[in-house]
Amino acid sequence: MADRGDPPEGPSENGASGSEDEYRSLVFDESFVRAARLQEFSAQERMGEHARAVRSLPGRAVRNGSRAALALVVLIALAFGTAVFMGFRHPYQSPVARRTEPLRMTVVPLAPRGVVPGGTPEGLFASSPAASFPKGAAGISLPVTRRTDNFSENQVFTALATAKDYLVASSLDLDVIGGTAVRPVESLLDPDQMDQFERSMNEPHDDGRHAATGWLVRFDPAEAVPDPEVRVRGTLRYAEAGSDTLEVVSDHTFAYVLRPAAPGPRRTGSASLFTVRREMRFRFDRDDLRLHRLEVQTSYVQAGPQACPSDTTGALRPLLAGRRAVVRGPAGTDPYAPGRPSASLCGTLEVSSPPSPEQAAPQGPQASGTAPSRP
Repeated sequence: MADRGDPPEGPSENGASGSEDEYRSLVFDESFVRAARLQEFSAQERMGEHARAVRSLPGRAVRNGSRAALALVVLIALAFGTAVFMGFRHPYQSPVARRTEPLRMTVVPLAPRGVVPGGTPEGLFASSPAASFPKGAAGISLPVTRRTDNFSENQVFTALATAKDYLVASSLDLDVIGGTAVRPVESLLDPDQMDQFERSMNEPHDDGRHAATGWLVRFDPAEAVPDPEVRVRGTLRYAEAGSDTLEVVSDHTFAYVLRPAAPGPRRTGSASLFTVRREMRFRFDRDDLRLHRLEVQTSYVQAGPQACPSDTTGALRPLLAGRRAVVRGPAGTDPYAPGRPSASLCGTLEVSSPPSPEQAAPQGPQASGTAPSRP
């Protein structure tokens, strides 16, 4: 019986299929034919002049690659459209950039009613309301911190600690209050307030925006030298001013002992007491908290004894022991005068009696009695 691969007339005489036997297992089905990259021209097509025997067919791989590229483009377009749509439909709006406001300040010199008393530092403190005040930075105590709706307990503590650092640098640093340095204060400010700060230091003016003494406590080094010991008492409070802003309000009274800056031996009893009341409002956004800096919003300062009126924009000008001020009231303000506006303020220094022993515990800044109420 003949094999399926044998011709109808039977196998060849020599009993061998020759070289075709090795291709017997191949099946040239329809899919194999369609996959061919070359196709033979017909006999009639090959009769033409310069006619080729075969022609190339487009491969399926090329067609499949084109379809894949088209699908990829469609997917990218769909992803981009979805991202744009979700951006418009996102329930959380991006935070609005907040503009840093310039510091608004008021500096009020307080004039004594009589001669400024002199004495030793110990005697001056003992006979004043500052007798029970803590010394230095110990008088700037932090309140108990608790989280708020939008800020953690650690963030609240950071805001309070930064405000305290500012008060220490601007009110207790001997180089700053002695008029020889400003860097400890400047390093804590938001960069957006740098220009105003530098202008206040270099070109102070009584316009409510550019007084150096609105930023820090500074004595004229040509007139007075402060002692290292400073007595302090006051409070710090905090509250949210928005979902992205914390505010800290400080209210502290500082008692300084000053000596004349004139060279020569210091006479016993030549020192005098000088009192500064500072009420300040600080603001912190999340970048400020992260970078340990702050914005100073408002500053209200009362300081004396000084002459009234007195130019206290560049530095405080204390009246030392044995001197007297002539209280003449604030200087007049001409609203019709051209140029930069000025608004002179002054008050009268009223000092309460020193506390009795049973009242020695701190009562808050209002109990000091070292400055009158705001005019």
